[in-house]
Amino acid sequence: MGQLNTIQELINQGNVEEALQALDEFLATAYASKDEAYYLKGNAYRKLGNWQQALNNYQLATDINPESPAKEARNMVMEILNFYHKDMYNQ
Repeated sequence: MGQLNTIQELINQGNVEEALQALDEFLATAYASKDEAYYLKGNAYRKLGNWQQALNNYQLATDINPESPAKEARNMVMEILNFYHKDMYNQ
């Protein structure tokens, strides 16, 4: 879990591109904790404003572990996007 904690810190500090690269490397070799890695990847993409990639990665995490915090994060992103879309129609 130490590697994922380090990656979480990269995201928190705004080093998102570095975090994404580290996550790709982790996912290529890891057999465990992939759900957490996809959750972090979703967080990284959310921080970049890449909503589609955030949703995709949250879904991957939830597919692996239905109890993942990615489920709630995905729902939150969907609510945000639905709010903005509804708002756009009211202009």
